[in-house]
Order: sequence, then structure tokens, then C-alpha cells
Amino acid sequence: MRRPANLRPASAATVPFLSALAVTALLLTACGTEHADAGSTGAGAAASQHGTRIDDPGKDGVRITSLTLPSASPSPTRSYSVSADSLGPNPDSEVSATYEVTNEGTEALTYSVVFTFMSGDGGAVTNQTETVRDVGPGQTVRGTVRAGELPPGAPRVAQVKVLGVTKVPAGEAPAEPGTCPASGIRISADQGDAAMGLRVVGLHLDNCGTRAYTVEGYPLLELLDAGLKPVDGVDILDGSGEISTGAGPDEPPRPVTLQPGESAIASLVWRNTTESGTPVDVPHVRVRAEEGADPVIVTPHLDLGTTGKLGVRPWKKAER
Repeated sequence: MRRPANLRPASAATVPFLSALAVTALLLTACGTEHADAGSTGAGAAASQHGTRIDDPGKDGVRITSLTLPSASPSPTRSYSVSADSLGPNPDSEVSATYEVTNEGTEALTYSVVFTFMSGDGGAVTNQTETVRDVGPGQTVRGTVRAGELPPGAPRVAQVKVLGVTKVPAGEAPAEPGTCPASGIRISADQGDAAMGLRVVGLHLDNCGTRAYTVEGYPLLELLDAGLKPVDGVDILDGSGEISTGAGPDEPPRPVTLQPGESAIASLVWRNTTESGTPVDVPHVRVRAEEGADPVIVTPHLDLGTTGKLGVRPWKKAER
């Protein structure tokens, strides 16, 4: 049975940094961050690193303020590029960048930011994602992102930029890993799978509470654009039969009882076929496990093409 998307139940200090031609890594890691400072280094290590301030215009409220690279004799510059010649062994494990997240909106937001560390010629070396939670209106939060260990033979990192930013109301953001909402259930979306134009993204429902939780039927969805406004013109279908049989047969909805520690999964299925008309992209989906449940906004970035259809499979217990 087809149901238009808009008929589905709805919801899912500033400390100025010091500018100088050479800023030590110790000072860089002293900038505020919401993350545990797992990668801070001592004074001896700081002497072998070079931090360079970056004039970054920013993207969606996120901007990079400095890049730190290991260097025995740094040559400061005010651009993205920093010389990586004559670096010691395995230098990329010490590569990091500091950033600022500024909320210019009117409500608290949680940000998911993808940073890309690049070689001197602009090629991507590695991407890292940082989640910055509960940034209040008008607030600026500072943090540090590290490139981490890179595989042997990877190019030297020389640049960094903000690749993408998604932000959702803090009260509807997926729970932080290792934490459990007051509801006792946690909803998240996986990275999905794509084959021959068929797309499948899993919605995961974890019982992280202390009592059994029973759910039956289909997750309740609202499709949202980049501004978190409803997306019209897409039919949300019960089941995936009208999309494809390639994802396996549909199963009828059944009651699913989850004991503490158990999980359920439902799937979003679509094709990204593009024919006549304007392709539809849906960056956000507001999800409720069932009627009356708290909403959570996930960001699976659905590239629905011009099909105008999204199939939803019912909750079923996840295999351990």
C-alpha cells in the first residue's frame, strides 16, 4: 500500500587562539575540545612538530584553524599546503588539525563533520569523521581531529579541508556510542549497500535498557531535506516488492520482543534510477521505532533519483 511521505507519522567560549609563525603542538592540543585528549604529546614530541595557522572560510559553520605536521625545520606559511619533505618515519600518525564549530542557529545542534586529509597534489589520503554534540545557539566549540595511522606507501599528508557537514537538532541526534537514552532504545543507520543501482540501508534498533521491549510493524519515517524540511513527492511503501526482488523476499510484520542487549533491524530499499524529472536526494530521515516513540534523525543520504519510491521492510530480530 502506498503512503505519501507527508502522511507518515513525523519526528526521528570562545578562547581566542594565538596566531604566530610557529605554534607548537602542545599549544594546539590545549585548545578546547569535547573529545577525550587521547593523542596529546609531551614537550619533547612537540619540538618535532609544526603547527600552521590556516585562513579557512569554513563550511556550514565549521572551519579549520590550524594544521600540525611533524617537521624538523618547519617553513611557516598561511595556506593549506605545508611542506612534508624530510619527515621522519611514520610521521602521519602525528598529523592533526584544529577546528571550530559555530552554531549560528536558534537551537542546540549536533554536528557530524567529515575532514579529508590530502597530499600536496590534492589527492585524498584519509577521511576522519568527528561528532560534535550539543552546540548551543551562538556557541563556538573547538576540537582536534587526527589523521591516525596510515597504511605503508600512503602519500604524505600536506593539506586538510572540511569535506562535509551534517547537523541535526541535539534532542533528535542518535545516541552517542556507549550511552543509552532514557527510553532504553537506541536507533542508528548503517552505511548501506549498493549493487546494480539497488540501494539498501539498515535501520538498527538496540535495546540498551534494563527491561524487555516489544515492537511490531514498520518504522515510521519522515523524509527531510538539508534544511530539515519535509520532502514531498516520495511514496513510502510497506515492503520492498515494488522496488525490487533482488534484496530478498519481504517478510510480514510480526511482534519482535527484544531482551536487554538484543537488537532489531529494518531496511530502506530504493533504486537511484534517473529518468525524466528532477532527481530527489534525501540527506536526513526522521525515524520513530513505533507510534509514540521518541524521534531520531539519521543521515543515510538517500539518492532516490526520479523513482519517487522508498520501500520499508518491517522490524525483525537481528542475528547475533
